Amino acid sequence: MPENTSTELRTAILFPGQGGFDGEALRLAHARHPQVRQVFERLDAETTTLFSRRISDLVLGPEQVELRRLLAEDPWVSQVAIYGAGLAAYEVLTAQGVRPDVLTGHSLGEITALVAAGAFSVEDGVRIVAQRVAVIARQSGFEGRMVALSAGAAKVRRLLELLEDPQLAVATENHDEQTVVSGPGEVLDRLVAIAGELRIGAVEIDAAFPFHSPALAPAVPEFAAYVGKLDQLPLRRPVYSPILQRYYEPGDALSDLLAEHFVKPVRFASAVRHLQESGVTTFVEAGGRAALTKLVTRLTKGSDVRSLATLATDDDALLTLDATLRTLRLAGLADPGRVPVLAELLPESVSAELFEAYWSEHGDAVLQRIVDDLAAFRPQPATSAATAPVAAPATTVVTSSLADEASGSAAAGPDRAEVFAELRSLYAEALEYPEEVFEGGVQLEAELGVDSVKQVELLSRVSQRYGLPPRESGFRLSDYNTIDRLVDFVVTALAGRPTGVTV
Repeated sequence: MPENTSTELRTAILFPGQGGFDGEALRLAHARHPQVRQVFERLDAETTTLFSRRISDLVLGPEQVELRRLLAEDPWVSQVAIYGAGLAAYEVLTAQGVRPDVLTGHSLGEITALVAAGAFSVEDGVRIVAQRVAVIARQSGFEGRMVALSAGAAKVRRLLELLEDPQLAVATENHDEQTVVSGPGEVLDRLVAIAGELRIGAVEIDAAFPFHSPALAPAVPEFAAYVGKLDQLPLRRPVYSPILQRYYEPGDALSDLLAEHFVKPVRFASAVRHLQESGVTTFVEAGGRAALTKLVTRLTKGSDVRSLATLATDDDALLTLDATLRTLRLAGLADPGRVPVLAELLPESVSAELFEAYWSEHGDAVLQRIVDDLAAFRPQPATSAATAPVAAPATTVVTSSLADEASGSAAAGPDRAEVFAELRSLYAEALEYPEEVFEGGVQLEAELGVDSVKQVELLSRVSQRYGLPPRESGFRLSDYNTIDRLVDFVVTALAGRPTGVTV
């Protein structure tokens, strides 16, 4: 992505790495969002081929499963579970109309980000993650861990210099007071002891291997060769790498760059600050535990940046994904209903990727056609076979009490304040938003995320509620994009039409 366009960014989706799995949150999301099941069905096909086991049976079975239990399984299990959870959360977000400006991943999450952006298929993503584990596991004679220290990267590097072990290295710079170190177990024990004497906190990381360590250098060529045989596709969304400290470019050989991740550190703090300076004000973590959400909150403290979690639970054991979607809709960063409604009509042979590409190019025209057709559409009155007349009349006259009232008080016209209050209540109930967000001039789509299809549905309810006449052929939905304008439309129609309305 060219740097001179980065100021246009608003929303970034983050994909977690080690530790990014919450079994209970994933189960809650699986019960409510079909995208979770769809993603894990695709993962199951690959894990069955590779390992003769379905990942769904391990993470979505009858018993609740957490990360530590997965780490006790074969090494691939925790890694594929983290990858799958992140991808599933992303699919839920995009199905709800979230359109991120940039994707970024933390360690393993960078693979998820590239798959979400279209660089590799979902299935090839599983193969990459599995091979990443396999080539590291084949490095005989080296066992290590990862430890998070409550200190900045500069201070931690000075501690590492004291120990003089070439296999000990800074793996991740999370924020100014947290740095993750990878290395051999015995050396890490000594490091933790020294940190304790200096009153520097140390916490073991839930990781299968000591990622981002010089000790993994022998695995780099084999992994690069494997990924190089897979199909690398053009990116559909920009991806910023905290490891490379830049955007992935069209000419990049992703096989070589992903292999270099084995030995290079993750500079997550620098990546967040760069994206914030580029204009990002909303970070959404697609994955479990909300660790990145907390890091972003700390890194951007005192700013207008918001950081939102998905596959985690709050203090009331509620799924954070639901609250995040509400926040994104209210901020105008999600377009609920547009893609999911139309996607239900697709044949199974049409992939989600193909539909998204089609919708990106033709979606506005399709919606406008629906809006125009609905504006002109008039369903015939339902009649039973026993009572249906031989010849239906050309028109039916409908008289409403509201129409009578409007006709009887034509001189004064309807009460605008009363219409405003009724419309505000109707829209709030239908959209499940608080009434107070429907101020007179608030933009329904741009600010509240109410897409055109939903606006047409609501306008039909308004027409039925007030018994309004058919809209003229030149009616444009975009001219009535606020509650104030809708109120004016209703008041004008009630004041100027006859008592009998032909439909």
